Amino acid sequence: MPNFGLSRRDSVDMSSSGEMNWKRGLFRIWILISAGWIMGWTIYLLLEGVQGSLSSRGDFVEVPILLFAPPIALWLFGLAAAWAIRGFDPDR
Repeated sequence: MPNFGLSRRDSVDMSSSGEMNWKRGLFRIWILISAGWIMGWTIYLLLEGVQGSLSSRGDFVEVPILLFAPPIALWLFGLAAAWAIRGFDPDR
């Protein structure tokens, strides 16, 4: 059967599962949650702006806080939780 320049992954054994990379996986979940949060609120605020609800200067100051403060707080909480969990690891 011709290969056509495509590589096959015959050497990868998918039956043996190594350790999961929790740090990378949780970081990617945080990215997805943060992106969803920011996109959802951006769409909502754009619709509110079109309707004229955002009129005062204070409304426009609150927008960056509303968009970015919760994802940053979640990231900091994740760092703190990882630090606390690492405290249970035996000394190496």
